[in-house]
Amino acid sequence: MSGASAPKDASSRAFSRRELTRAAGFRLALGFALAMLGAMVLQFALVYVQMTSLEHSRSDALLRRETALLLAMPTEHMNYVISERSTDDLRLIINAEGVFTSSRERVVGDLRAWPEGLVEDGIPHDVTVQPEEGAPYVLRFIATRMPDGRILVLGRSRHMLGEQKLMLRRASLIAATPVLLFALMAGLWLSHRALSRVKEMHEAVDRIMQGDIHERLPAGRERDDLQRLAGSVNRMLDRLEQLMHDMREVGNDIAHDLRTPLARVRARLDRALTGANANSVEELHKAIGRAIDDLDQSFGIITALLRMAEIDNGRRRDGFAAVDLDDLAGDIIDLYEPIAESEGVVLQRDDMAPQRKGGVAEGGHVWAAARATEHRQNGVSQPLVVHGDRDLLIEVLANLVDNAIKFTKAGGEVRVSVGLWNDHPALSVTDTGPGVAPEEREAVLTRFYRSDKSRHVRGSGLGLSLVSSILRLHNAHVRIEDAQAGQPERGARFIAVFSAPAR
Repeated sequence: MSGASAPKDASSRAFSRRELTRAAGFRLALGFALAMLGAMVLQFALVYVQMTSLEHSRSDALLRRETALLLAMPTEHMNYVISERSTDDLRLIINAEGVFTSSRERVVGDLRAWPEGLVEDGIPHDVTVQPEEGAPYVLRFIATRMPDGRILVLGRSRHMLGEQKLMLRRASLIAATPVLLFALMAGLWLSHRALSRVKEMHEAVDRIMQGDIHERLPAGRERDDLQRLAGSVNRMLDRLEQLMHDMREVGNDIAHDLRTPLARVRARLDRALTGANANSVEELHKAIGRAIDDLDQSFGIITALLRMAEIDNGRRRDGFAAVDLDDLAGDIIDLYEPIAESEGVVLQRDDMAPQRKGGVAEGGHVWAAARATEHRQNGVSQPLVVHGDRDLLIEVLANLVDNAIKFTKAGGEVRVSVGLWNDHPALSVTDTGPGVAPEEREAVLTRFYRSDKSRHVRGSGLGLSLVSSILRLHNAHVRIEDAQAGQPERGARFIAVFSAPAR
């Protein structure tokens, strides 16, 4: 048993080591430590280069200074100073000195022979010296020709630079171990702190995937990139939750709104088959006709829903082009004028600005209708043009005008205006119908909503919702106001406002 457990323990330890090296926290800590090590190496290299350069400059300055001092002395005194090394500078600063003839023969000094490779140009040079005993070493020499033809040679050892470099290497090697340990510990702590937040987000995502759609990622105050990412994901989840809620509501509304006409179809067909006049061809024709009307209403609901799904998909933006709002309004008036006349309603184009006190509408917004959709910019009249899908915008205006005609009693009027709303292109449809109460203005834009005032009017409750979807596709929105300020029961005004400023 012990022999079997030993391989198992060894394999488990090997597995744990592999897991450790694969862990994101360990990799982050190792990367942090390697970065610290790289910074140390870079710092060592910079200090090494600066130290070498500084020592060379210092040695050159000292050699030139001592050369100038010796050359300023009388010949006999200079020979005495060199031979006896009678100054502190020569004892401490200069490590080799001598005077040579023009043929490079020694006159005085501790240099027994001319250093091989040295040139008497008055410039410091590094020259390798081969002693009688021991290993060769490098001295910094300067050779200067004196006025009498002799050559003064001074040399300074580089042992100070060697000692400094040795100390730097030892200090770097000694400091490397605690720095790497500190870097690993700091990296593990930082990675654990960062990855713990990722773990919390991962757990939250798991809970969301298990069906808890109300769960959200921990976003905090969105002070860093991770928190901002979590905030963006949370806003996306809010939108998805709202869409799911809307889908459930739409499903319930579809079931409710289709059930009524389908129930009527079934009831009428049942009466036609089993009623007292079941054998009457005329009654059968009437029943079938009413059933077809109810089925058409059902098909209209389904078609409108599919239309909104297509619009909300956003693919129609590929076909956007410039659309002149004046042409749009003219086409709709030509199309609906006969329908309005048959209902006893006056449909007309309103090119004059609505009468507003001070020209300011509800909420402080300024509405200015423009004649022939022209506004003046820098003294030049320009048509009001928006970027969009002409067919969809015709559908928007058609729905608004059709609604206005349906809700306006005979003898009333419907006005179509094109103009500017706070310098933004806008379309306006105003009627003299029952109006829309302020508390219902948001609800009437939702799907299948029917107010008490509209129960008697035939429709599916999808017209304004379709208008809202199309305008949303065009980055526009619809506003609902009183036709006469402060009197919601005397008509409504629907204004489609486009986001792009008029140009």
